[in-house]
Amino acid sequence: MIADELLRAELARALGAPVTALERRPSPYRTSFALEEVDVELGDGRRFALVLKHLARSALHPLARDVKPDFIHDPLREIEVYRDVLDAAELGTPRFHGAVPERGWLFLERVRGVELYQVGARTTWEHVARWLAAMHERLSSARGRAPRAIRYDAEWYRRWPQRAVRIAAARGDQDAVGVLEGIAGGYERVVDRLLALPATLIHGEFYAANVIVDDAERPRRVAPVDWEQVGVGPGLVDLAALTAGRWSQDGRRRIAGAYREAASGELDDATFARGLEACRLHLALQWLGWSETWSPPAEHQQDWLAEAGRAAMRLG
Repeated sequence: MIADELLRAELARALGAPVTALERRPSPYRTSFALEEVDVELGDGRRFALVLKHLARSALHPLARDVKPDFIHDPLREIEVYRDVLDAAELGTPRFHGAVPERGWLFLERVRGVELYQVGARTTWEHVARWLAAMHERLSSARGRAPRAIRYDAEWYRRWPQRAVRIAAARGDQDAVGVLEGIAGGYERVVDRLLALPATLIHGEFYAANVIVDDAERPRRVAPVDWEQVGVGPGLVDLAALTAGRWSQDGRRRIAGAYREAASGELDDATFARGLEACRLHLALQWLGWSETWSPPAEHQQDWLAEAGRAAMRLG
């Protein structure tokens, strides 16, 4: 753990006044990176309830460090998007209170609320879907202010089926290899469909575990956290992640419909539906191609191989 004196000095520099009182403790919120809750009082009387996120690779949980692909990790990506994009967009995301890039430290507002995956009311999920559509529209012009964002280009899409096949083969799962090789064999058509979708700045992991709402029944604020994999790509990738939970087909359809109603309408109904299926297939392959020695946390667990097969079948 970093020394209190060093943390006090960096907080004083970030917040613009000497720190007169400091309390810190591990955060109960689970993430692959180390998180601390930090309560700060300054000499000018201001008080802050903060989260300190440690973004250096050494701060990854040991299990995550072993399995997180090297080509994904960039400790400055999340700092950049909070500092240069999200605060100015005034979307309700956690407020940026400073960073120490050379140490991989990020100081954020500690948002109080409930994680969306704990909310059963579908109307709340539909509200989040409408909020997501508005977020994508607002951030569509901000792509140039996040140069470290992941680029959802052809190379990005093509790598995941290849990795998924290789990992299934390494595990000796021949049934999975058969399914995944069949998908990989026709994947160029999926890549073409994904590249044709309108691009914006996306969260990249808009799963319900990464979304905080201030009220489970009548949310006024939606605050997605963990922007480590922010990217420039189709907004439907985020919608595919949001609807990846254990909803019925009708529930998924209604949540996606709420997004569709709030979106700009660039896509006709058929292109929207098939684009969303292509994004679901991409996400399933990304999970399957993540690592040989890793499985998703409980809130992300589902049969991703079956999800990939269903999406591929619906795409023909």
